[in-house]
Amino acid sequence: MNPLNYFPSRRSAYFAGFLICAGMIAYAVYLQYVELMEPCPMCWFQRVAVVALGLVFLAGALANPSVRGARVVAWFGVLTGGAGVALAARHLWIQSLPPDQLPSCGMGIGYMLESLPFLDVFARALKGSVECNKIDLVLGLPIPAWMLIFFVIAVIVPFMLIHHRHRGG
Repeated sequence: MNPLNYFPSRRSAYFAGFLICAGMIAYAVYLQYVELMEPCPMCWFQRVAVVALGLVFLAGALANPSVRGARVVAWFGVLTGGAGVALAARHLWIQSLPPDQLPSCGMGIGYMLESLPFLDVFARALKGSVECNKIDLVLGLPIPAWMLIFFVIAVIVPFMLIHHRHRGG
């Protein structure tokens, strides 16, 4: 049984996905500005992946696609969510490194974006830095672990929605 069949339509499920992504970005902003947890460059790129995934879900909600369109939404979900899976997994790997194997301190994301071409910024962010090794726990897990769980679910859900049984809406 598809648990997403509790939603009355694909549109409402996609809209819920969009709201979850928006909530995650709101929580990230809260952590940054209220809890004063400064995001590392990898965190910024994970945020971009959440925003991109949110836009995929929003497009699905606005289009209310048929089965064929739901397949297209699912593949765009794989692209954006898959990028998030890779980023979060890499971030967790960096956090697992012993101190003597950590990458050296890097430039801040703001400075990198101002002074380097985007592909260089992305490459440097993927290498990670000592800032990426700082482990902040939320409900007992590091934030990148929560991101990895979210992205894996977000890659699976659009495929489950392909076979959603409409109950109106």
